[in-house]
Amino acid sequence: MTEDLFFGPAHNNLGVVFLRRGDLYEAAGEFEWAKKLMPGHPDPRLNLGLTLDRAGQLDEALAAYTSALDVYPGHIAGIQGLARLAIKEGRDDSRLPGWLDRIALEGESEAWREWAARHRAAMADE
Repeated sequence: MTEDLFFGPAHNNLGVVFLRRGDLYEAAGEFEWAKKLMPGHPDPRLNLGLTLDRAGQLDEALAAYTSALDVYPGHIAGIQGLARLAIKEGRDDSRLPGWLDRIALEGESEAWREWAARHRAAMADE
């Protein structure tokens, strides 16, 4: 960032460093910068959602995850964030079954795919 203060990916990467260290306020600030500098990219929005979720600001986290999908419809990490938060908070969202189906097929890892399949099966049993 010493070369170019307005290089969005550097702010996003620094935010990830802060997030991993647990410095949530600093992480959120960097993700906000990155979001402004990278208006069409979902990653700063997703990372901001993760940060806000960890900070317990759940409505703001939902907005950040939704924002990631607004700029990149179908972004699997954004869908995972929304689905996880909806289940964690017991929120009734008509989109949840579709999200879980999508994650079960296309999730970022086997753990995500298994998680989605378990929750989808539990929904079917209700």
